[in-house]
This record gives sequence, C-alpha cells and structure tokens, in this order.
Amino acid sequence: MNRWKIAFFTLIGLLCAGVIALILFLDTSGKSEPLPTDDRSASKGSVLLVKASRDDVEVLANNYLRKAMKGKPLPVTIEVKDELVLYSELTVFGVTAPIYMNFDPVVLEDGNLILKQSSMEIANLNIPPATVLKVLRDSIDLPEWMIVRPKEEEIFIDLSELPVSGNLQVRAKTFNLAEDEIELEVTIPNN
Repeated sequence: MNRWKIAFFTLIGLLCAGVIALILFLDTSGKSEPLPTDDRSASKGSVLLVKASRDDVEVLANNYLRKAMKGKPLPVTIEVKDELVLYSELTVFGVTAPIYMNFDPVVLEDGNLILKQSSMEIANLNIPPATVLKVLRDSIDLPEWMIVRPKEEEIFIDLSELPVSGNLQVRAKTFNLAEDEIELEVTIPNN
C-alpha cells in the first residue's frame, strides 16, 4: 500500500477520534461539587439589614470578581436585570462566540445564594446548559466562593466565603430582582 494512503487514513482516523472525544467531553456534565455545609456559628454581634438595588448588586458582584481575579482579565461579567445575567465568551477552533446565561437567584436558609439557570444563548448553537456550565467550570478559574454545578444547572454563591473586611458576616435575606427588593443581613461581631 502506498505510504500516502496510509498517512491519509491515519489522519482521517485521528480526526474522527478527536471529534468523538470532543463530543464525549461536551456530552458528559461530570460530577458536581457538593454544597459546603454552613459551619458558621451564630456569632454575637450587631445585625444590620441593608437594602440594595439591582445596580448596587451588579457593581458589587463585578468588583468582587475583579478583586478575586487579581489583575487577570475578567472571565465573566455580571448584569443584574429582572434576572441575573452572566456574560462570557467561548473560543472554539479560533471562533469566539458570546455566551449569555440567565439565572434566577434563590436564597437558601443559611443566607447563601443558588443561581438557577433559566435560559442560555450561545450564538445560534443548540448546546445543553449543563454542557456550557461544565465548560465554564473547567476552563475558567472562578473564585472559591462561586461553585459551578453543571449537573444541577446552577451556580452556588457562598456568601460566607466572601472576603469582607472587619470579620463581617453577610447573609442574603431577600433577593427579588423583578421587584428590585434585595436585602442583606450584615453581622458586625462584638469584640
């Protein structure tokens, strides 16, 4: 057999194996990290109830992301409208496609937030949300207080891990974006 034919069929075989590997990688959402347990003890201190607007939350969230990235480019940008929107870009084979992921925030009993994915747009592609979250989790170095859970199609925001100066503890009380009603409980410890 001609060596060019062997090289051609080897190349075709490698390309097919690569496409199959890519499909398998994108098709499996992988295991999600378990949610951390709330080991915060009820600290004694003064409790303040802080009301915020959607604009306030947007500025705060992007500032915390910027600080967590320590000078690196921001992998995601957060917009707060009637829903929380994460914007990012995905580059595959040299083509960059914008990604818009919409989330509904849910306040947990411990005061942390779960962002449940409600919709997603990636150019004109039809990719399952769990796959996009898996790629986001695996390709972007997010801060430790953001836990991406692809299988559940959600992002966990651990407010107890936010780096807040003065040992302040932050808990979400109300997070209704449609009504622009956002309340946070801030505990200032007694010394």
